[in-house]
Amino acid sequence: MVSPLLLTGCGKSPSVSGSNDSITIKIGSAAPLTGSQAHLGKDNESGARLAVDDANTQNIVIGGKKAHFELMSEDDAADPKTGTIVAQKFADAKVNGVVGHLNSGTSIPASRVYSEAGIVQISPSATSPKYTHQGFKTAFRVMANDEQQGHVLAQFATDALKAKSVAIIDDATAYGQGLADEFEKAVKASGAAVVAREHTDDHGTDFLAILTRVKSKNADLIFYGGMDAQSAPMVRQIKTLKINARFLTGDGSCSHEFAQLAGDAAEGSYCSLPGVPLELMPKGADFKQRFNAQYGDIQDYAPYAYDAVGVMIAAMRAADSADPVKYQSTLAHISYPGVTATIAFDDNGDLKGGLVTLYQWQKGQKVPVK
Repeated sequence: MVSPLLLTGCGKSPSVSGSNDSITIKIGSAAPLTGSQAHLGKDNESGARLAVDDANTQNIVIGGKKAHFELMSEDDAADPKTGTIVAQKFADAKVNGVVGHLNSGTSIPASRVYSEAGIVQISPSATSPKYTHQGFKTAFRVMANDEQQGHVLAQFATDALKAKSVAIIDDATAYGQGLADEFEKAVKASGAAVVAREHTDDHGTDFLAILTRVKSKNADLIFYGGMDAQSAPMVRQIKTLKINARFLTGDGSCSHEFAQLAGDAAEGSYCSLPGVPLELMPKGADFKQRFNAQYGDIQDYAPYAYDAVGVMIAAMRAADSADPVKYQSTLAHISYPGVTATIAFDDNGDLKGGLVTLYQWQKGQKVPVK
């Protein structure tokens, strides 16, 4: 007969069920599993699932009982409203922690739900500074944020690409507009002129009107803040309009899906990703081999989702508890040797010493350039 075991703290009741000698610990995974960003969401989910599977081979003991980890995966459709519904579902299920959400636009509103429920949230891919700057002690991330990324992108645009005039387009989301805002501040500080600032949305694919206006400004460089489902048709239309400007974008458009959708138009364009190239990650080669064998090609964030689960479980082990109220303080001061980096957090829950790498697309492959 299986009897439930509840670990409680500060009025919260994370659910840990099991027998006399074992417990089941639930970890939520939230990402878009349908729609135009499903390839990225499934990448996150697969990274998290691989980490859970690995943990279940290690005979981990927490609170004197053998721990079995379960991944509870939900589709937030990259939609803020759906994201909060998913967050409440996780809260109602009393999960012991959440890895997600993928997007800043879903992570930010969901983070309030998790904070009120006392559930630890670690995003592997939400980069908006606002996510961790709301004062919620439950919010963490395992990659560099957009303040760091925007500065690096601007420095690259002016120093390496010698851009003097820049046109900026964003998708009006928390991520895309937020990154574009950070880029704009930094590129102006570097001495370049912003000759156009345009907005679209995260569903559109026809940018001819926007790009026609941009073309008239004769910018040296076009920067786009948004995801690959929009940046790919955008670069095709830039080529169609014969706009002679370099194309630069952030991590949301630095996926293999971008190259596949953009085709020849991707050639020579630039993008950034927080962190170092996979082959330079401390455990990147082993992760790539095992992930590829089970799930196929890595899009972008799978190693970070893997590390988000890994550092969460490491904090549970160190605190000897799966109660997020108890392991949260341990997590805040942890130093964890992950696949992507040695993970430690600052007072906001941001990754300490987050790095950013610039890539150029060459013959369908993204090649690190800085």
